Amino acid sequence: MSKFISIAVLTFFTLFASAQEQDPKAKAILDELSKVTKAYKTITTEIIFTILNKEKKPAEKPQLWKVQVKGQKFRLEIPGSSIVCDGKTVWNYNKDAREVTIKNFDPESDEQNPAKIFTMYENGYKFKYDKEEKVGVSLCHVIDLYPAVKPEKKKFHTIKLYVDKTKKQVVKLKMIMKDGTSQEYTVKSMKPNLEIADTVFVFDTKTLKPDQISDERD
Repeated sequence: MSKFISIAVLTFFTLFASAQEQDPKAKAILDELSKVTKAYKTITTEIIFTILNKEKKPAEKPQLWKVQVKGQKFRLEIPGSSIVCDGKTVWNYNKDAREVTIKNFDPESDEQNPAKIFTMYENGYKFKYDKEEKVGVSLCHVIDLYPAVKPEKKKFHTIKLYVDKTKKQVVKLKMIMKDGTSQEYTVKSMKPNLEIADTVFVFDTKTLKPDQISDERD
């Protein structure tokens, strides 16, 4: 989970290097992607998360993640965990242990917000256009991102961002790690602008006992 969120995720916010140092073709595509993504009032998506070993084969069974986003609010459902945020508070619920950790939400932290996968490219990366490639039925622009801030401290050296040429949406993100492994986030489905009640982004602790709740808020 921490790996996903540290992309933007992971990851996941300082200023871009100057535009003169960036690939103008890649910048034009990313600018359009940012414009389209930020126009969405809500995002409902399913993401397949896969870890590949050095032989480029799945190291474990792929996971299905379900994400709902509404402004600064989000809800992430992954096997064994739920992460819920109402824009002020983050609840991280371990389903197996039936324990929840409560923290203050930091909107600048890419370690808290899984929705940053859709906008992570905006800060802290140099970028270069690579090629066109099909992902499923989608013909995509492939853009390489390179960490521009303290790259020696990152566990990855390159992120490949796959952007649907027609829909202007992220359909896949691949982190290439320094140890030869990689992590892939493939968008199985994405539905923008669905109605989502605010109650979806609040975690109810009433069913838990006091010893199952760890409140770390200031």
